[in-house]
Amino acid sequence: MVITRRWAIFLTAVGVWTWVIWPRFGLAIWQDDRSFADGRPTAFLLIHAVLIAASLAIGTAVGVLGVKAWRKS
Repeated sequence: MVITRRWAIFLTAVGVWTWVIWPRFGLAIWQDDRSFADGRPTAFLLIHAVLIAASLAIGTAVGVLGVKAWRKS
């Protein structure tokens, strides 16, 4: 499959966007009152941490794909 330069730019931008947005969201979740109960992490925090980690992994993969496609085109 050949990815055009336009798609390569888009995929790279999605990867960058993911790394701009999700860490900020993670900080907001960390500071949320529902994240800890008696000093221990709650299910609210743990579930969001898994979602954030998965999103960052997917965003990284998409960004790497975009950079590789850019280099080959």
